[in-house]
Amino acid sequence: MTTAFRRLSRPARYWAALALLLLLTGLSSTVWAAFFRQAVGGISIDPQGVLANAERDDNGLRQFWLDNLQPVPGDLNEPTKLRKISLRGLAEVVGKLKDQVQMPDEVRFLAGLQRVEYVLAYPEQNDIVLVGYGEGWKVDERGNVVGAKNGRAVMQLDDLLVALRTADAAGRGGITCSIDPTEEGLARLQKMQGQLLQPELNPNDVGATLQRALGPQVISFRGVSSKCRFAHILLAADFRMKRLAMNFDPAPVKGLPSYLQMIKHTRQPGVQPVLPRWWLTTDYEPLLTDGKGLAWQLRGQGVKCMSEDDFLAADGSRKHSGKSSKEAQRWAELMTKHYDALSIKEPIFGELRNCMDLAVVAALIAKENLAGRVGLDLGALIDPEAYPTEDFYTPKVVDTKVSFIETADSYILSASGGVELTSWQAAAQQEKSDDVAVMRIKLADSRGERWWWN
Repeated sequence: MTTAFRRLSRPARYWAALALLLLLTGLSSTVWAAFFRQAVGGISIDPQGVLANAERDDNGLRQFWLDNLQPVPGDLNEPTKLRKISLRGLAEVVGKLKDQVQMPDEVRFLAGLQRVEYVLAYPEQNDIVLVGYGEGWKVDERGNVVGAKNGRAVMQLDDLLVALRTADAAGRGGITCSIDPTEEGLARLQKMQGQLLQPELNPNDVGATLQRALGPQVISFRGVSSKCRFAHILLAADFRMKRLAMNFDPAPVKGLPSYLQMIKHTRQPGVQPVLPRWWLTTDYEPLLTDGKGLAWQLRGQGVKCMSEDDFLAADGSRKHSGKSSKEAQRWAELMTKHYDALSIKEPIFGELRNCMDLAVVAALIAKENLAGRVGLDLGALIDPEAYPTEDFYTPKVVDTKVSFIETADSYILSASGGVELTSWQAAAQQEKSDDVAVMRIKLADSRGERWWWN
């Protein structure tokens, strides 16, 4: 995503802040799910692939969930730090769902799982078990399905399937989404910079000129299909982060001012445009392991914000500097610091962390050949023919939008964008721990007959 803001008028002391405001939601034609996919992270996308902001629940998503969610079974409602999910049992259940009109909610929402803390292999049972915090679910005021007690996003089956099915691709280069201006748009912007120094111009005129110069921004994905919910979560979380940074939405938590507020009274010396860029990426401590390849513990927040300054070359191309300005780096640090609180106020950030957890789990299973070692046939979990994931409209472009703030006498050109999911790197960092081996044995004793248990 690219954002440009430039001095408009010395007397008025304005910066123009150009932000590519991306939001998306998917629409679907699947029998039961045709409606609910109209919202992922509060964004909308039309059949032509154009992204737009969806600030309100105009499509009645919340009421749809209220009308269609099934009652949560009593034992699933109870919060627990150690909810277990058997991948063998889940594969058997999913394999029988292809022709069903409506998927059971406990399957769709992975028994209310919210994080994955342990990945445990049991060769004697031909199984891999995922363990983490879980509780019942509800619909919040904006139509998000979240934990009934803590309000955090619950994991969903489709995201697990995509994580497992893209694990090999993730190992060959990671999973990313990016929103970028075209080369032609950047070149036009470079040519017109001199025109924007005219003091008689007003912010609205300059904003319209900037929008026309850059034109629509192009959305791209690597390592994952652009039609799946998983990909849309990456893009929606990135969009929400940019709206916070560029002062289009007030932060729902204390201590996180927008980047524009942070630089409002900061003088930027020199005349070379600088492009602060932010992106979200994986953030895990080394995984703890039993050393025998049978048990692992995931640790860490899961997601962090990164920053780097780019600059606009004479030919209009964008170049990486390898460093970040003090203010841009500080905003990235604040975003990371408040990420956990944001994941409750803005569930899309919790959804992104869920995808990060599931991708690391999938990378671990692929890297360690866990299914083969325990004799587990993942079946429908990895076979799109046995159970296809839901398709969304493919996001292609987003229109450029402009915002203005009054600030010091200077100018800056800012570019920011993307989500980078480096699951294999996270899975590769491991440390031996006897405690993990003990936990594996302890949890084996509590195994139930169902595909999930407390």
